[in-house]
Amino acid sequence: MVHRPKYDDWSFPKGKLDKGESLEECALREVFEETGFTCELQDFIGTVAYQDRKGRQKEVHYWQMAVKEGFFQVNSEVDDICWVSKSLALEKLTYRHDRDLLVHSS
Repeated sequence: MVHRPKYDDWSFPKGKLDKGESLEECALREVFEETGFTCELQDFIGTVAYQDRKGRQKEVHYWQMAVKEGFFQVNSEVDDICWVSKSLALEKLTYRHDRDLLVHSS
């Protein structure tokens, strides 16, 4: 999970698709940008659709990943990360759509 100080929320890494980028490439890039970890995609977990704070429709695709290498450094988007049990994640995640994803993916 990542903590974004701009929103003071705990969520899973995610971001916008760059032009010409596949969903898989986007997922790996965003995780690297937010966490500093180079990862390998594993199982596809699912897609979440929701409305953001500004009323815009969002759709996010999630995969399980295995960390290959890297380390976290505070950056412009994320000031903290944590690896926690499923039960603690369900308590700590800010958004219901993230909790629902976690419950339905296991």
